[in-house]
Amino acid sequence: MDLLSDFLKLIVPAGLVLYGMYLTVKLLLEREADHNRYNVQARYTETVVPIRLQAYERMVLFLERISPNNLLLRLGGSSITVLEFQQRLLQEIREEYNHNLSQQVYMSQAVWDQIQAAMNDVMVLVNQASGDTQPDAPALELSKRIFERIIQRDKQPTSDALHAVKAEIQAMFM
Repeated sequence: MDLLSDFLKLIVPAGLVLYGMYLTVKLLLEREADHNRYNVQARYTETVVPIRLQAYERMVLFLERISPNNLLLRLGGSSITVLEFQQRLLQEIREEYNHNLSQQVYMSQAVWDQIQAAMNDVMVLVNQASGDTQPDAPALELSKRIFERIIQRDKQPTSDALHAVKAEIQAMFM
């Protein structure tokens, strides 16, 4: 019986010390894991957030560049026909889109879909307006028809996508 009592006197304190060491090591490992998570988050913020912001800025610029008002002002003023001007407008939209295609990886699918829809709306607007004119008419006629259709809509075809991009940017920082 003495042997069992001596054995318990030795095992119980040793078990308590071992349990205390286990809790201490567990706490240290949890703190280290938290510290590592914080470092990863900080590196993410330093690296990815500026790239994402740049992507959003580029998409805002894309939407502004393909908005009919800016597109017509930038490309208009030449003495070409409606057909040539239509092709030039559509080519410019496609080039702008292809130039910014990679930016989709930095934004949500919903926003990217709205950007694509805005681009398609602008292209449809140009095609519909060119259908209202004679192909060999002066390019100014196409510009007039496009502006008339915008006035009828009472809204730029790129405005919803611009709002979506801005909302997603604001959501990143809230």
